[in-house]
This record gives sequence, structure tokens and C-alpha cells, in this order.
Amino acid sequence: MSNASTSACKQPAGVIAPVVNLKRCEGKGDCAVVCPEDVFDIRRIDTADYQQLGTLHKFKLRVHGMKVAYTPNADACRACGLCVTACPERAITLARIGAP
Repeated sequence: MSNASTSACKQPAGVIAPVVNLKRCEGKGDCAVVCPEDVFDIRRIDTADYQQLGTLHKFKLRVHGMKVAYTPNADACRACGLCVTACPERAITLARIGAP
């Protein structure tokens, strides 16, 4: 990791994590490209997550290839905010881990 990305980080890892709104996410992957900590994985939406969506959101996902962003490495997030800025759907927010 370069010093530039280190200086942009606002927190030590494990304090803040990105939260992806699956109703907005279109799996374009901009978040994965900009994340210096490799937090994101763009893949097919899990069946359980898909079933919880309404008809309109299910249709939108089918149009966009059934892919969304998941955060398997969320505990590595250092709150730089690059993913929030990069997401064209504004589907990502940062939240304190363990916050209600």
C-alpha cells in the first residue's frame, strides 16, 4: 500500500465497515477497483438475499447480471471512503462495526 492511501485512511482496521445496499447495488465493481484494502467481492447475489428483494429490485438485478458487491474483508476497512465516492448508485455507506 502506498503512503498516499495510508494517509487517506481515517481509522485503524476493524472500526468502520462498508455497508452495501443491495437494493441499489448493480455490481459494477467501482468499489472493488478503488479499495486499497481489498474489502469487496463482486459476485452473483446469494439466493437468500435475492429472495428478500421486491419484484422491481429483482428485475433490476436480472438486467444487471445478478451481480452485487459483498464485503468479505470488511474488517480490513480503514474508512478511506473511496468506495462511497466511487459507487455510481450510491449504494455504499460506512458504519461503525457493531453499531445498531
